[in-house]
Amino acid sequence: MQLLAKLSATTLFLQELVNRPRQVGAILPSSQNLAQAMARWLHHEPNSYALELGPGTGSVTEALFARGLRQDRLIAIEQSPKMADLLRNRFPSANIITGDAFQVDTLLKQHVRPGTRISSVVSSLPLLNFGPVIADDFGKKIRALLPDGGKLIQYCYHLLNQRSKLDDHFRRVASHWVWLNLPPARVSVYQK
Repeated sequence: MQLLAKLSATTLFLQELVNRPRQVGAILPSSQNLAQAMARWLHHEPNSYALELGPGTGSVTEALFARGLRQDRLIAIEQSPKMADLLRNRFPSANIITGDAFQVDTLLKQHVRPGTRISSVVSSLPLLNFGPVIADDFGKKIRALLPDGGKLIQYCYHLLNQRSKLDDHFRRVASHWVWLNLPPARVSVYQK
C-alpha cells in the first residue's frame, strides 16, 4: 500500500478507535508480523472460502492474499461502515459485508450463496472485551459453519495462554506470541 493510503487507513482506524473502542479493541492496525503469523495458518482448499472477521483496514486481509488466497474467495465481515468501504475500495473482488460479526450466521445467510464452503475463519475480533456467554455463542456459530479439519485463527493481547471459551468447541493446535506488534499479540489456532 502506498504511504499516503497507509496513513489514510491508519487515520481512519484511529478515528474508529476513539468512537468505538470496544469494537476496535486494538490501539493500532495489526502489524505486518501479526498479519503474516495469522495468514500462515490459512487452511485453504481451492473450492472453498476464507472468512475474515473484523478485518479493520485490511492488514491481515493483505497477508491472506499474499499467502495465495484469491480475492474472490474471501468473505469479510466488518462492523464499521467506513472501514468496510475502505476494504471494498482496496479489494474490489472480495465479498465485504458490513455488520456485526457476532451475527455471522445471519449475515452469511443474507449475503452468501447457500452451500458456500468456508474452510478457514481468521478473526481479529476483540473476544476478551466480551463476556463468556457471547464468546461461547461465537464459538458455537463458527464450529457450525466449518467442516471437519477447518481452522479458526484468532489473536488476542492476553499474556497468559489460558483456556478460553473457544477451547470448548475446538482443539487448539497452536498458540504463539508475535512480539513485533504493538502491543505484542498471541495467535491461537483452533481446529474442528
